[in-house]
Amino acid sequence: MADQLRRQQFWAGVRAEMPIVVGVLPFGLIFGVVATSAGLPPLIAWSTSSIVFAGSAQFIAVPLLAQGAPALILVLTTLIVNLRHLLYSAALAPYARPLSGGWKVLLAYLLTDEAFAPTIIHYQDGRPADFKHWFWLGAGLSLWLNWQISTAIGIFLGAQLPANLGLEFTLALTFIGIIIPTLTRRPAVGAFLSAGAVAVASADLPYRLNLMVAAFTGIAVGLVLEELDRRRTAPGRLADRLAARGQAGEMGEDAR
Repeated sequence: MADQLRRQQFWAGVRAEMPIVVGVLPFGLIFGVVATSAGLPPLIAWSTSSIVFAGSAQFIAVPLLAQGAPALILVLTTLIVNLRHLLYSAALAPYARPLSGGWKVLLAYLLTDEAFAPTIIHYQDGRPADFKHWFWLGAGLSLWLNWQISTAIGIFLGAQLPANLGLEFTLALTFIGIIIPTLTRRPAVGAFLSAGAVAVASADLPYRLNLMVAAFTGIAVGLVLEELDRRRTAPGRLADRLAARGQAGEMGEDAR
């Protein structure tokens, strides 16, 4: 029975990831072409897909390397862009706490934007959490395999790909598809809108520093809105508001 549940969860994760994998495939092809065009040796370029395994960080790091950006800028930019993984980890930590150290290391390695979105939705569906980490494994492993294959094709066969394929738009569409279903609370919406607006407004900054500024802005706005929501729904304040509404209702009854 346990083995059957594990298989069910694993393949459910694979199926949930398939629509995202389709969108990420051209994303990987583009990275392969970009990496080789920037002068990285093919094997080194491909190794980033298994060692780093973070598409946005890879896309940012390669042009910075090609531009000869200072090492500090390179490290800080990729670090800040990937800080969102701390938020993903914090969201999933309560569900991963009972797992062994080996499971935690493996699932942390496979944690990406694309794996996080279906996994957190699956964990929060209200059903028992037994074996749900196998769903996480299925989603993450599907994305990992796709990324290794697609970047390899782009790196080793990039010269044979037509230059006018126009695949760049798929990156934006993929992330829109990932983000929109998770925008269910005001802090998330505020962080999303503010970061996007700042990224566009500061697009002319060198070394893609607009991404760093946008990330800080989104985090700050999200934290502020989270704190405001927490204060608004604090037990004491909520009780006061309910009592006030009750008194207002009683006064209305008396007036009638």
